[in-house]
Amino acid sequence: MSAGAVGVPAPESVRTPSSTARPPLRLVASHGKLRPDERVVDGRAVPGKRVGSDERLGSDGRPCVPAHSATRFTRRGRLVVTLMAAVAVATLAVVLATSVDAAAPLIDHATIVSAGQTLSEVAATQLPSLPIQDAVARIQIVNGLNTSQVQAGQSLLIPAMH
Repeated sequence: MSAGAVGVPAPESVRTPSSTARPPLRLVASHGKLRPDERVVDGRAVPGKRVGSDERLGSDGRPCVPAHSATRFTRRGRLVVTLMAAVAVATLAVVLATSVDAAAPLIDHATIVSAGQTLSEVAATQLPSLPIQDAVARIQIVNGLNTSQVQAGQSLLIPAMH
């Protein structure tokens, strides 16, 4: 007896009878496919009738056609698909933006800025029917100005009113 097992009975292995008998194992070609010159008889592959290369043995031993699994994308695959979609959308946006021609504003006349005159004063005198902010914005767009700063002697194009 060992020192650690004094008075402790050793466990016995317990076997329970199986309620269902297992079918005998059988050898088949790789991936469960039958060879082209085999057929299944009593759960075993035997030479005989030719079967298609896509037939497999089912759980009952008969040939069956495998179900096709759904396509699954990896993380890299999802990234590639997302990037391709983004590039397609960006390309479409650029094509649409360049194909749309903005109507060029019609020019009525040109004027020269006097000493001490501001863009707001030019807009008020040249486009009196518009609010000052709208008139200034139209003059800036026609002349390609990004500020409201003008200098004496500068020539400004004045847009026509529709």
